[in-house]
Amino acid sequence: MILAYIGMGANLGDARGTLLTAARELSALPGVASLVLSRFYRSAPVDSSGPDYVNAVAAIQTSLDAHALLDRLQAVENRHGRLRPYRNAPRTLDLDLLLYGTQAIADTRLTVPHPRMHLRAFVLRPLADLAPDMQLPQGGLPQLIEACADQALQVLPD
Repeated sequence: MILAYIGMGANLGDARGTLLTAARELSALPGVASLVLSRFYRSAPVDSSGPDYVNAVAAIQTSLDAHALLDRLQAVENRHGRLRPYRNAPRTLDLDLLLYGTQAIADTRLTVPHPRMHLRAFVLRPLADLAPDMQLPQGGLPQLIEACADQALQVLPD
Protein backbone atom coordinates (compact mmCIF):
# COMPACT_ATOMS: atom_id res chain seq x y z
CA MET A 1 0.00 0.00 0.00
CA ILE A 2 1.12 3.52 -0.83
CA LEU A 3 0.21 6.65 1.13
CA ALA A 4 -0.98 9.26 -1.37
CA TYR A 5 -2.23 12.79 -0.81
CA ILE A 6 -4.92 14.35 -2.98
CA GLY A 7 -5.66 18.08 -3.13
CA MET A 8 -9.38 18.76 -3.39
CA GLY A 9 -11.05 22.01 -4.42
CA ALA A 10 -14.28 23.40 -5.83
CA ASN A 11 -15.78 26.84 -6.36
CA LEU A 12 -18.98 26.22 -8.31
CA GLY A 13 -22.26 24.95 -6.90
CA ASP A 14 -22.30 23.38 -3.42
CA ALA A 15 -18.51 23.23 -3.17
CA ARG A 16 -18.32 21.76 0.34
CA GLY A 17 -21.01 19.18 -0.43
CA THR A 18 -19.20 18.22 -3.61
CA LEU A 19 -15.93 17.70 -1.71
CA LEU A 20 -17.68 15.52 0.88
CA THR A 21 -19.32 13.44 -1.84
CA ALA A 22 -16.04 13.14 -3.76
CA ALA A 23 -14.26 11.99 -0.57
CA ARG A 24 -16.89 9.26 -0.11
CA GLU A 25 -16.45 8.24 -3.75
CA LEU A 26 -12.66 8.13 -3.38
CA SER A 27 -12.86 6.01 -0.24
CA ALA A 28 -15.11 3.52 -2.09
CA LEU A 29 -12.74 3.06 -5.04
CA PRO A 30 -11.35 -0.44 -5.53
CA GLY A 31 -7.72 -0.25 -4.44
CA VAL A 32 -8.32 2.44 -1.79
CA ALA A 33 -8.10 1.00 1.73
CA SER A 34 -8.62 4.14 3.80
CA LEU A 35 -9.18 7.88 3.51
CA VAL A 36 -8.59 10.66 6.03
CA LEU A 37 -9.83 14.14 5.20
CA SER A 38 -8.37 17.44 6.43
CA ARG A 39 -10.46 20.38 7.61
CA PHE A 40 -12.12 22.52 4.94
CA TYR A 41 -10.69 25.92 4.04
CA ARG A 42 -12.15 28.83 2.08
CA SER A 43 -9.75 30.74 -0.17
CA ALA A 44 -9.87 33.30 -2.94
CA PRO A 45 -9.01 32.02 -6.43
CA VAL A 46 -5.29 32.13 -7.29
CA ASP A 47 -4.38 33.18 -10.84
CA SER A 48 -8.09 33.04 -11.70
CA SER A 49 -11.48 34.61 -11.06
CA GLY A 50 -14.83 33.43 -9.82
CA PRO A 51 -16.23 32.57 -6.40
CA ASP A 52 -14.06 31.56 -3.45
CA TYR A 53 -12.85 27.98 -3.34
CA VAL A 54 -13.43 25.36 -0.69
CA ASN A 55 -10.25 23.26 -0.33
CA ALA A 56 -9.18 20.16 1.55
CA VAL A 57 -6.60 17.38 1.30
CA ALA A 58 -7.32 13.66 1.48
CA ALA A 59 -4.74 11.10 2.58
CA ILE A 60 -5.40 7.64 1.17
CA GLN A 61 -3.81 4.23 1.42
CA THR A 62 -3.93 2.72 -2.04
CA SER A 63 -2.76 -0.27 -4.03
CA LEU A 64 -3.39 1.57 -7.31
CA ASP A 65 -0.36 2.71 -9.25
CA ALA A 66 -0.05 6.46 -9.70
CA HIS A 67 -1.43 6.58 -13.24
CA ALA A 68 -4.38 4.32 -12.40
CA LEU A 69 -5.12 6.59 -9.41
CA LEU A 70 -4.93 9.65 -11.68
CA ASP A 71 -7.42 7.99 -14.05
CA ARG A 72 -9.81 7.36 -11.12
CA LEU A 73 -9.45 10.95 -9.89
CA GLN A 74 -10.27 12.31 -13.33
CA ALA A 75 -13.29 9.98 -13.59
CA VAL A 76 -14.62 11.34 -10.27
CA GLU A 77 -14.06 14.92 -11.52
CA ASN A 78 -15.91 14.13 -14.74
CA ARG A 79 -18.88 12.63 -12.84
CA HIS A 80 -19.14 15.97 -11.05
CA GLY A 81 -19.25 17.95 -14.29
CA ARG A 82 -15.63 19.09 -14.38
CA LEU A 83 -14.88 21.13 -17.51
CA ARG A 84 -11.50 22.45 -18.61
CA PRO A 85 -12.32 25.37 -20.95
CA TYR A 86 -9.09 27.21 -19.99
CA ARG A 87 -6.30 27.07 -17.41
CA ASN A 88 -7.50 27.82 -13.84
CA ALA A 89 -11.15 28.06 -14.91
CA PRO A 90 -13.72 27.92 -12.10
CA ARG A 91 -14.60 24.30 -11.39
CA THR A 92 -17.16 22.02 -9.86
CA LEU A 93 -14.38 19.73 -8.62
CA ASP A 94 -10.61 19.62 -8.83
CA LEU A 95 -8.66 16.57 -7.61
CA ASP A 96 -4.87 16.82 -7.79
CA LEU A 97 -2.50 13.99 -6.95
CA LEU A 98 -0.06 15.87 -4.73
CA LEU A 99 2.17 13.07 -3.44
CA TYR A 100 2.38 9.38 -4.18
CA GLY A 101 4.47 7.84 -1.44
CA THR A 102 8.03 9.07 -1.86
CA GLN A 103 7.99 8.60 -5.62
CA ALA A 104 8.99 11.29 -8.08
CA ILE A 105 7.13 10.97 -11.38
CA ALA A 106 7.45 13.29 -14.36
CA ASP A 107 5.87 12.32 -17.64
CA THR A 108 3.39 13.80 -20.10
CA ARG A 109 0.38 12.92 -17.88
CA LEU A 110 1.58 13.33 -14.33
CA THR A 111 4.11 15.21 -12.23
CA VAL A 112 4.47 14.12 -8.61
CA PRO A 113 5.22 15.74 -6.23
CA HIS A 114 2.80 18.33 -7.58
CA PRO A 115 5.03 21.05 -9.04
CA ARG A 116 3.28 24.07 -7.43
CA MET A 117 2.00 22.66 -4.15
CA HIS A 118 4.83 24.26 -2.14
CA LEU A 119 3.59 27.70 -3.30
CA ARG A 120 -0.06 27.28 -2.30
CA ALA A 121 -1.25 27.79 1.27
CA PHE A 122 -4.64 26.39 0.20
CA VAL A 123 -2.82 23.07 -0.35
CA LEU A 124 -0.21 23.24 2.41
CA ARG A 125 -2.48 24.16 5.33
CA PRO A 126 -4.87 21.22 4.82
CA LEU A 127 -1.85 18.99 4.16
CA ALA A 128 -0.40 20.15 7.50
CA ASP A 129 -3.66 19.08 9.20
CA LEU A 130 -2.84 15.52 8.14
CA ALA A 131 0.97 15.48 8.28
CA PRO A 132 2.28 18.49 10.26
CA ASP A 133 5.87 17.23 10.30
CA MET A 134 6.02 16.49 6.58
CA GLN A 135 9.11 17.64 4.72
CA LEU A 136 8.80 18.51 1.04
CA PRO A 137 11.86 18.92 -1.17
CA GLN A 138 11.49 22.71 -0.70
CA GLY A 139 11.30 22.54 3.12
CA GLY A 140 9.00 21.92 6.08
CA LEU A 141 5.32 22.79 5.90
CA PRO A 142 5.35 25.63 8.49
CA GLN A 143 8.12 27.48 6.65
CA LEU A 144 6.54 26.91 3.25
CA ILE A 145 3.13 28.09 4.48
CA GLU A 146 4.72 31.24 5.92
CA ALA A 147 6.29 32.02 2.52
CA CYS A 148 3.03 31.62 0.53
CA ALA A 149 1.39 34.64 -1.03
CA ASP A 150 -2.16 33.30 -0.49
CA GLN A 151 -2.38 33.63 3.30
CA ALA A 152 -6.05 34.66 3.50
CA LEU A 153 -7.52 31.23 4.25
CA GLN A 154 -10.55 30.72 6.45
CA VAL A 155 -11.09 27.43 8.27
CA LEU A 156 -14.69 26.41 7.75
CA PRO A 157 -16.65 25.09 10.74
CA ASP A 158 -17.44 21.37 10.82
